Amino acid sequence: MLTLAVATRKETFGRMADPLAERGIEVRHVATEERTVSLTDPGDEWAGFDVGFVHPSRLMEGGVADALLDVPWVNDRDAILTSRNKAGVIARLARAGLPVPRTTLISNPVDEAELVAVFSRFDPPLVVKPNSTTRGTGVVKITDRDSFLGVADYLGLIHRNPATGDRSFLVQEYIEDATDYRAMCIDGRYAGAVERRLPDAARAAGDWKHNVHRGAEATGVDLPENLRGIAERTARLLDIPWLGVDLLVTDDRVVVSETNARPTIDDETKYEPGFYDELAALIEAQV
Repeated sequence: MLTLAVATRKETFGRMADPLAERGIEVRHVATEERTVSLTDPGDEWAGFDVGFVHPSRLMEGGVADALLDVPWVNDRDAILTSRNKAGVIARLARAGLPVPRTTLISNPVDEAELVAVFSRFDPPLVVKPNSTTRGTGVVKITDRDSFLGVADYLGLIHRNPATGDRSFLVQEYIEDATDYRAMCIDGRYAGAVERRLPDAARAAGDWKHNVHRGAEATGVDLPENLRGIAERTARLLDIPWLGVDLLVTDDRVVVSETNARPTIDDETKYEPGFYDELAALIEAQV
């Protein structure tokens, strides 16, 4: 039996443990952050694992986990960095002919004239988002130039801090009235999808972000073949074996908005038959 070190959040660990145990993979959780770790006397906590799932999002703590676990990962450090860099993903997908939102990268510091020029290229509302955050953190919708410049000022202040590793952000077109899907791919193959939708009360209050961690509800859907194909092409292009692909779909358009190399596992009923068989095969292939 293989032993899997799971470095993702507890909901993923809880959902995957029993199905993988039925397939000969023991699942154990490894806490890599918000704790203390003895580097010179780590004890048995880090011993006895065969594969990791998935590399920690905090890269410094992930380096420690790499050293102490000494195992191959489903989604290693490079995969996490590739997906986290939203600008890099958009650029690679666009170059390959995959549909993406119209997007501009701003690498601070830039002067106000450049910011005004960027704003003028978009029809408001537009979206401003940090280049490397998740769960909708720091993402804002902006309708006027003054507000855009004010948000840019705040980001500029943050980026002046020497401890800030990423000093960039994205300006992106807002896709009006889009349906939000998260498609899951395992080793470049479609494995299921959910539609993420805000409750009516939240939408009536003006909320617009469809992140589950911000109150959206995820419902399993049978994704059309054309959308499955876009998700699979995205996963294969980025060469990330375990990937969530976020799609925004309107009546006449579909775009890949983001990807997530540390996606939360949802209820098994929301995925294709054989989901855990494919996931188990991916884990076993790392050894």
